[in-house]
Amino acid sequence: MEDPVLSISLPRLAVAFVPALVVLAIMFRWTSGLRTAIHALLRMLVQLVLIGYVLTFIFGTNHGLVVVAVLLVMLSAAGWIALRPLRRRNARLVGDALLAIAIGSVPTLALVTGLVLRLDPWFLPRYMIPLAGMIIAGAMNSVSLAAERFESETGAGQSYEFARRLAFQAALIPIINTLFAVGLVSLPGMMTGQILAGSSPLVAARYQIVVMCMIFGSTGMAAAVYLARAGGRDKGAASA
Repeated sequence: MEDPVLSISLPRLAVAFVPALVVLAIMFRWTSGLRTAIHALLRMLVQLVLIGYVLTFIFGTNHGLVVVAVLLVMLSAAGWIALRPLRRRNARLVGDALLAIAIGSVPTLALVTGLVLRLDPWFLPRYMIPLAGMIIAGAMNSVSLAAERFESETGAGQSYEFARRLAFQAALIPIINTLFAVGLVSLPGMMTGQILAGSSPLVAARYQIVVMCMIFGSTGMAAAVYLARAGGRDKGAASA
């Protein structure tokens, strides 16, 4: 049986970098963040090549502890990366970010894999790892946006409640825009991947509904927990 997923040769893969090179050229002319963008692209390339080999091993494993270890690594990395935009970050803020991402992600992942998909075994890597990646990445981005906006607003002298409200709204802008656009402007990754793999569009749509709900929930909870902890601590210090 012919593989329904079209293979991509290395020369054709190189063609995909053309739009990125155009943007890099613009950044060079405008002297705007070229080094950071090149670093990000190189990291993306290396990380995805490596994770391809790692996932090949993980998908073949039959040990739940291996999957748990991978999830812990993902959470730890997300907690650190989330605070990258901040001018000042310390171990306590990183801890707040890690806790917020974990609270937003872990219960959501357990709900989806245990009650919606009913994985057997519960750690089935082919489902657990990709779903965890989407959930944790969404929570990480929301914490990052919330933390940056909260720092900006409080640094400008705004009250805790005002800064918290604007930061929470900013954190949810990407996912809310995605909810409005899905099916009209874009077919998200999960749905596109399943359709390319030969699944029925109706089945793919159900999976995508699950994905959108879990990302909206995890991003909102993660941002709220971070703002409640980091912002609440700042409020307490100010009133002391």
